Amino acid sequence: MITVKSFGITGVNGYIVDVEVDIAKGLPGYTLVGLPDNAVKEGKERVKSAIINLDYKFPVGNVVINLAPASAKKEGANYDLPIAIGILANTQIINKPMTDWAFMGELSLNGELRRVNGVLPALLTAVEHGIKNVIIPADNYREAAFVSGINVYTARSLGDVVSYFTGDMLEPGPLVQVQKANFDTLLADAVYPCDMKYVRGQFVAKRALEIAAAGGHNIILIGPPGSGKTMLAKCFQTILPPMTFTESMETTKIHSCAGLLDAEHGIVLTRPFRCPHHTASSASLAGGGKYARPGEISLAHNGVLFLDEMPEYNRSCLELLRQPLENHNIMISRAAATVEYPASFVLVASMNPCPCGYYGSRIQRCKCTQSKIQHYLGKISGPLLDRIDLHIEVDQVTYDDLTNDKLAEDSATIRKRVTAARAIQNQRFNGTEIHCNATMDAAMVKKYCMLDGESEKILKAAFENLNLSARAYTRILKVARTIADLAGSEKILPEHISEAISYRSLDRYNRGANE
Repeated sequence: MITVKSFGITGVNGYIVDVEVDIAKGLPGYTLVGLPDNAVKEGKERVKSAIINLDYKFPVGNVVINLAPASAKKEGANYDLPIAIGILANTQIINKPMTDWAFMGELSLNGELRRVNGVLPALLTAVEHGIKNVIIPADNYREAAFVSGINVYTARSLGDVVSYFTGDMLEPGPLVQVQKANFDTLLADAVYPCDMKYVRGQFVAKRALEIAAAGGHNIILIGPPGSGKTMLAKCFQTILPPMTFTESMETTKIHSCAGLLDAEHGIVLTRPFRCPHHTASSASLAGGGKYARPGEISLAHNGVLFLDEMPEYNRSCLELLRQPLENHNIMISRAAATVEYPASFVLVASMNPCPCGYYGSRIQRCKCTQSKIQHYLGKISGPLLDRIDLHIEVDQVTYDDLTNDKLAEDSATIRKRVTAARAIQNQRFNGTEIHCNATMDAAMVKKYCMLDGESEKILKAAFENLNLSARAYTRILKVARTIADLAGSEKILPEHISEAISYRSLDRYNRGANE
C-alpha cells in the first residue's frame, strides 16, 4: 500500500487527507472509499485517461483507494493528482519516498493540471503539520507566493511531476518553485474603482462615512432616488484603512475556498465590496448549498456589505444579519456539514424614506400617507436598526453642486485621517482582539466612553425624547468616541456627543411616524 498526502477543506480551514492506494491481484476494479462526492468519484476516468495518455500502463487488478479520515466528506477535483501519483508509485513507476511531499490538483484527460480552489488554506495546513514540500497546479502560482515556511512547486502536467520523481528531467526543470511575493509592494499599487472627490455636495453624508470608516460603524443612508446614495456607498471602500497582511490572508482564504480569487495577484489587496441583489436568497447571503459554501456575508469579511434599497430585501434575509453584526461570525448548519465562517464587515445600507421616496425632501413633496410611511419603515425591524450606528439623511443635490467644477476632498486624504484614528484605537485596545470602537464590549464602553456633566444631560434628553433602546444608547457612545478620536481628543466633549446623536435619523422618522 502507498500513502500520498493531500488536503481537504472544511469551512475556510484545511486538514490533511491521506490518499491510500492498494492494488491487489484479481478481477479489474476501481473502488474509492472515504466519503467522496461525485467530483471525486468521477476523477477515476480523469486519472485513468491521464495515465494512459502519458504512455504509462494503468494497473490491471483491483485498485482500492481510501481517503482518510473516512469520517470527513471529501469534495472537489483536487484529489486527482495525489490519486494518480499513488497509483504510479504503487506500480513502481515512481519509486522515491514521498513522506515529505503533498499534492493537490485537477487532471484533464491528457494529464494537464488545472487550477483548484482552497490552495491557500491547504498550504497553511501543510505548514502547521510540518510538511516540507507541496506540488500544486501552475495556475495557482500567485496564491502560493504568500505562504512562508514551506517549499511550494508548481507543475503544468502529471508528466512534469512524474519526470521530477523519476529523474528524467528536461531543461528547464519540470517543476517551478514558487518565489515569495512582497505584500507591501503589491498593496501600494492597489487600484480603487472610484474616488470620493467626484461626489458632488453631500458634505454631511461624507462626514458620516468618514466616521463610520474610522470606527468600523454600520451606516444607513436615507434619501430620495438619485441623491447619490449608491455612489457614496461605493466610495466608502476607498476611505477604509489599508488591509493588513493578516486581514488580507483571512479574506483570501474565504475567496480561495469560494473560487473567486483574482488569479493575477493571488491575494485580496483591497477591502471587499459585496453588493448582493435584493432578490438574493437567505442561503446566498449567509452561505449554504449542500456543503455550506461561504455566502455574501462571509465574502465581505474585512470589507463592506452594501444592501441597496434595504426595505426591498426579504425580511428573513435581513434578520439573519443580526448574528454576524453582533458576533462577527456566522454559523452555517446543513445536513452534510456545520461550519463557522468569519463575518466581520461594515454594513452600508441605503433606503428611501417612504414608498414614493420624497418624505422630508426639500425639493419635492411627499405623496405618502403616514400609515404608508410607517408600514414602509416597519420593513426593517427595530433590533436590526439598533445594530446600525449611523442613520444619515441624503437629500438631492442642487444644479449648482452638479455644475461646480471644483473637486471635493479625495479619498486618499480622508483615508489618512481614518488611518490615524484607527491607529489611536489600535493603541487603546492593544493586547485584546478588539481593533475598532464599534466592537467594544460593555466594560470597554464604560472605561473609554465616560462623559462629563453637560454631555450626560445632552444624551439623557435624547434618550428620553427619541425613546432610544439600551443598544442605541451604547451605539451613540461608541460613535462619539470615534468622533473624539478623529478630533484627536482624549475625552468625549459635548460637541462630540451632540454630533453622534444627530446621526440617528431613523429614530426621529419612527417617532414622527408613530405620532
